[in-house]
Amino acid sequence: MKPWLKYSIVRLGLFAVVLGVLLVLRLDPFWATVIAAVVGFCVSYLFFAPLRRRVALDLADRRSRPAKLDDDSVAEDEAIADDETDADRARGAGGSA
Repeated sequence: MKPWLKYSIVRLGLFAVVLGVLLVLRLDPFWATVIAAVVGFCVSYLFFAPLRRRVALDLADRRSRPAKLDDDSVAEDEAIADDETDADRARGAGGSA
């Protein structure tokens, strides 16, 4: 299972459990939601650090990988490079005359 998915499920599950308990205790739904969000954030910050670290490493690994280019992007890059080469040649020919 992907680390970000596992971390998200754990956090949402924690939020849902705390919210459910507060609603069963007949707390106002607005305040129950706010308290559940704060408790979920604090508990996940304190106790789920290893999961959070794995998510961060996975995101860093994805960011460091080179992007896969599709055929259209490759063709556009080659066309731009050809145009720049032609422009350089034209400037070189115009400067020597």
